[in-house]
Amino acid sequence: MNKDNKKYGVLLVNLGTPDAPTATGVKQFLSQFLHDHRVVDMTRWLWCPILHGVILPIRSPKVAKLYQSVWMEDGSPLMVYSKRQQKALTDILQVPVELGMTYGNPSTQSGLERLKQQGCDKVLVLPLYPQYSGTTTAAVFDRIAKDLKSISFIPELRFINHYYDHPDYISALAETAKTVWAEKGEPDYLLCSYHGIPKRYADNGDPYPDHCNGTTELLAKMLEMPREKMSMSYQSIFGREEWLKPYTEGTIKSLAENGVKRLDVMCPAFSVDCLETLEEIAEQCKEVFIEAGGVEFNLIPCLNDSQAHITMMENLVKQHVQGWK
Repeated sequence: MNKDNKKYGVLLVNLGTPDAPTATGVKQFLSQFLHDHRVVDMTRWLWCPILHGVILPIRSPKVAKLYQSVWMEDGSPLMVYSKRQQKALTDILQVPVELGMTYGNPSTQSGLERLKQQGCDKVLVLPLYPQYSGTTTAAVFDRIAKDLKSISFIPELRFINHYYDHPDYISALAETAKTVWAEKGEPDYLLCSYHGIPKRYADNGDPYPDHCNGTTELLAKMLEMPREKMSMSYQSIFGREEWLKPYTEGTIKSLAENGVKRLDVMCPAFSVDCLETLEEIAEQCKEVFIEAGGVEFNLIPCLNDSQAHITMMENLVKQHVQGWK
């Protein structure tokens, strides 16, 4: 804190999660998420009837059951791990760190308000998306801009839009994989599965696939993993249009059919374990692998609140707040 009692604070932002693993809770969350033009850019008059008349009524109960299968004692895995990250980063930085979600609770607006109440006139926004995408990182920027529209005095802002190639991030990923391998041995093959986006978005300039490729290349070098034993794919495909390829499920099936017996999968685009890693990868994709002839399937955990991840976040924050007191 400097002499005029002003200081900087950090707003950690992730996608969000339902408040409860119920059809109602999931419907509320998906409604807000899928209304975002950054996520689905269809004309509203065409998209909204489909969303409210077909997608939400059908998907909400199904997705709620999936959430129930991974729900933790203290809530959604994404929320539990995000709160642990917030606490750990607060302890190590000794400055206010608040949590905000692009969709759902706690909102980014409430996070900004809590920082203001703690005397922060400077705010570093850290979206927890290592690889930039308009569907995620830019959506955070939009949300922050909207939150500030009704505020008379806007704090000085800095915004981190990616860290896909940060040495500490790559090192943390490698350390997580090596920890698993120290216990279980190295796999026949390592697959990096990233959340997908429509191919059209990338064709229109979204650098996300380049960032994903960059992370994978750097990780392969740090792990000294031959590229014939490691590749990347895209998961969580939604809708009928073409998304970035190759698709994770098809890749996993093909690997098993081609003789890979032990497959490890890690999800570098996710800063915390969530439905997409704990259920889609660890359950659904494991089943695909085994049914196609695979023998052993392991999900390498996300970075979560590991010490290496918190150290990376600490160094990233310190890098971006230089000149602030």
